[in-house]
Amino acid sequence: MSKILFVMTGADHWTLNDGTRHPTGFWAEEAVAPYEAFRAAGHEIVVATPGGVVPTVDKASLAAEVNGGQEGADRIAAALAAMTELERPVRLEDVDLGEYAAVFYPGGHGPMEDLAVDATSGRLLVDALASGKPLGVVCHGPAAMLAATRADGSNAFAGYEVAAFTDAEEIQGGLADKAKWLLQSRLTEAGVTVRAGEPWAPNVVVDRNLVTGQNPASSAPLATELLKKLA
Repeated sequence: MSKILFVMTGADHWTLNDGTRHPTGFWAEEAVAPYEAFRAAGHEIVVATPGGVVPTVDKASLAAEVNGGQEGADRIAAALAAMTELERPVRLEDVDLGEYAAVFYPGGHGPMEDLAVDATSGRLLVDALASGKPLGVVCHGPAAMLAATRADGSNAFAGYEVAAFTDAEEIQGGLADKAKWLLQSRLTEAGVTVRAGEPWAPNVVVDRNLVTGQNPASSAPLATELLKKLA
């Protein structure tokens, strides 16, 4: 059994351009779907967060309307409750990449608040990319790529093709005009090529050892692609 590292946001809010705090955290489906796929394939999961704080789930991701109805919402809530690894995360600062076979970053707006500017996470991403190990990142998780800078100031993901939460989806979600910056635009500015699919539809992009997904619906197919690289 190999270990897969889940690097998760420690933020419980996203600071908007007027200074208000929008409650958030990680998006439930983006943690649950890959977790279940990886566990079913026999892998062990270790959760890491900045400072080792217990990650906060975005309450909006538990609603019936984003889970295909109340039955789906109940299933997601039960699956989250069964993920005991969430209750005892390790400190991101203490992670040894050599102990893990793969690295995965779920999204939610939380990464826009902390991982986008977290130097420890940024160094881990640079090292994971260089290691050739499977690296999966989904939805707003690619915000963490913005902190993955090399000594010369360039972004380690420049020249890579990725899927990430699009500006169109942020607009449709109603938060684009309140955001300090938009993920797709900021990644593009960093030299990353964002391959945008239809809003809210599954879209997974594989580029070398990097597997990325656009939105919550991309979480399960991303996990499938990442497992292929671990086979």
